Parts: sequence; structure tokens; C-alpha cells
Amino acid sequence: MKRVAILLGGISEEREVSLASGRQVAAALRQAGYDVFEIEVGADLGAVIAALTPAPDAVFNALHGRFGEDGTIQGVLDYMGIPYTHSGVRASSMAMDKGAAKAVFAAAGLPLARHRIVPLDELAAADPLPRPYVIKPVNEGSSVGVFILRDGDNRRADIAHAWRHGAVAMAEEYVPGRELTVSVLEDRALAVTEIRAEGFYDYTAKYAAGASRHEIPAQVTPAVGARARDVAVAAHRALGCRGATRADFRYDDETNRLVLLEVNTQPGMTPTSLLPEQAAHCGIDFPALCAWMVENAACRV
Repeated sequence: MKRVAILLGGISEEREVSLASGRQVAAALRQAGYDVFEIEVGADLGAVIAALTPAPDAVFNALHGRFGEDGTIQGVLDYMGIPYTHSGVRASSMAMDKGAAKAVFAAAGLPLARHRIVPLDELAAADPLPRPYVIKPVNEGSSVGVFILRDGDNRRADIAHAWRHGAVAMAEEYVPGRELTVSVLEDRALAVTEIRAEGFYDYTAKYAAGASRHEIPAQVTPAVGARARDVAVAAHRALGCRGATRADFRYDDETNRLVLLEVNTQPGMTPTSLLPEQAAHCGIDFPALCAWMVENAACRV
């Protein structure tokens, strides 16, 4: 029986999401027949390494956010020679750095919104882009620290002065329309989901039961659906990802414009998460999805 360690928790702002993901994964892998043990990750890296000694057959990385999906823990596992789920060091670090990821996407010819990296003093002094635009951290996930600034909104300087996500922020053109997402398993795009939320699809809307509605398959034309699936797979490949990823989009019906926002290399595995829903839609139940990830675990790639 394959022995699998699940890393959950972590020290990012997404700790609670990771705990929920990891516990659901643990139950599913036990159901699938694996010998599972959980490692709740905190600030003591030595304790994590000790818990991984002797080495398990594989690690299911259920961490989210900084130090969990930015290449940091992936490097530790590579050093220890332990196969792990999801992407490796380079793809994880590039995907987490929105500026680096967008440079890769642009080089691959993928559709993007206008954007730029902005020092905080510049943001405090003036609008970096025509309004409306979005301000977001360069290296956070789950819509942590994201603001939309529209005409008449006077929060810009306050946001800059209260910023706690590094020395710079990303400003990105706000694209009106619909929120779409596509999950990818290696080279296969699963489905297109439209996310419907009351107002902005923020952290609460993503993880609170009933705060958003997922429409799968999304009610878009076959051409738009195919385009979203193709771009999701192309983005996965451009970053050098492996295993499962999820690409997020905005689609404007009026202009037929589809733009890629980002690729998440550690998609959520909670009861409200999008990847498990899309897998189920394609006939892959949750234990089978988790088992697929474990069987495709690798290191040093």
C-alpha cells in the first residue's frame, strides 16, 4: 500500500483554505486505498522535514499561498527526493509571481488585459491605469488583497499606504463581463465553468458555502468554450506546469473578448472548489481525482 503524506495548513493567509483542502483530500485518499498521514505545516520547517523522515512514497501538497505554492516547499521536497503532487519549483514560482507569469503568457501569444507593476509610492500619487482597474498583490492567491477602483472611488492612496503585500502591486485593466475558469489535468482541459457571485468574486465568495454559484458547463458559444480550453492548456504548457492547474478568465460578451487572468498551480480541493466539480462533470469522482494526482507525483522536474 502506497504511503502518502498530506501537507496542509502552512503560514500564508490561505491557511484555513489549505486545512479544508487537505482534510478532504485525506479522506478521499483513504477511501481510494492509500495509507495516509497528515502533516499540519507551521513556521518550523525542521519539524516538517522531521515528519517526512523516513520519506513517504509521495506527498500530496495541499498547501496554498506563499511558501506552499510558490516553489519554496517544492524545493525542499526536491532536495529530499520525495515525489509530490502539482507543479515543480520553476513553474510554481513563475505562476505565483503574476508579473513573471504574464511575461510568459505574453511571449506565448495568449490574450491578456493591460497591466503593469506599480511601486507603492506611485500608486499613492496617481492612477497607474485608466479607470476602472484592479489592484492586486503580485504573489498572493484566492483574491487576497484585491481591489477594484472605479470612477469616483477615492481609496487609492489609502490602499497604497495600508498595503502589506510587498513593495509593489500589480495594476490590471478591469475587463467587464463574466468570470470563467478551466481546470487542466496535464494536457486535458476538463470543462468551462462560469462563476456567478453577488458583486466581486472575492475570498469570501470563493470559499463560503452559498456565496457564489458555479454554472458548468458555462453558457458560452462553442467557439468561446473551445478558445478558453485551448488557452488554459497553452498557459499550463507555457509555464511548464504538471499535474492539475486551473486557469481563470474574464469574458466580455459585448466585445467577444476573452482574457487570461492567471494560472493557479494548487487548485482548491474544498467542498466548494472548482477543480473537483469539473472533474466530477467529466466522470472523475473525488477519490479518483486525488489518486490520479498521487500517481502522477514527481520530483526534480
